[in-house]
Amino acid sequence: MMQLTGRSVSDVFAIAETDYRIWQAYVDRSWRGWTGPHGGVIGAMLVEVARRAGGSDLPVRAVDLRFLGRPREGAFTFRATTHTVGRSTVVIDVQAFQGAGLMASASVTFGRTRVTGVAGHAGPPAPAVPGPEDCSLFALPPEITPVGAHFEIRPAAGPLPLTGAAESMMCAWISIVPELPVDAATLAILVDALPPAVFPTLHAPVAVPTVALSMHLHTDLLEAPPRPVLVRATNASTGGGWSVDDVDLWDRDGRILASARQTRRVHG
Repeated sequence: MMQLTGRSVSDVFAIAETDYRIWQAYVDRSWRGWTGPHGGVIGAMLVEVARRAGGSDLPVRAVDLRFLGRPREGAFTFRATTHTVGRSTVVIDVQAFQGAGLMASASVTFGRTRVTGVAGHAGPPAPAVPGPEDCSLFALPPEITPVGAHFEIRPAAGPLPLTGAAESMMCAWISIVPELPVDAATLAILVDALPPAVFPTLHAPVAVPTVALSMHLHTDLLEAPPRPVLVRATNASTGGGWSVDDVDLWDRDGRILASARQTRRVHG
């Protein structure tokens, strides 16, 4: 697939404001996950709409996302509500619709960067893994997840999916095809780019859709990090038909960019 530079999430999904605080976008079948549009793509569109709705001058600090329906590829409509919290924080609630059905909602927190008297803490360092140039490509089966064609995945540590391993962790360098700048919307896609973290322990795929996802950013991303991004997904727990994954993302310099936690339903 051709690498296209200078594009954004808005360009890829044709996000456009069609009325006051109403936006539309379009997701084609190539971004399909298990049963519908990739969850990270929906998250990315919600983040980008929130940015356009009033957070464009402030860095994204947190995203709290809930999936509420069964989305399908095609057109989406978004509605946004802005809440100003003091002088440095804005929270924007965004809802994603298809037809009359509410498919997802997110609260996106934006916050100004400022100097304080509290000492900084860089967060957990990246794991010691080979660089992306020393890692082989791994392709997600397109017959299972067509969205895999949009990810260049180079496993760097941990077992591969569906190998019956004892460890429920995956770690890989990931780029998006076509190339996108590493901003908050792109990170929303990347946190959901790997299969569920329980997959290395399995021998056959099962449906494990995300129900809720919370992403927290550790940097203001005022300078876009270089690609690719190191993504590590770890299964925190699985049982009773539910599974919880923790995901961390670092740039090539070892700086942590974002952390996320996903709650998943296990259908299998």
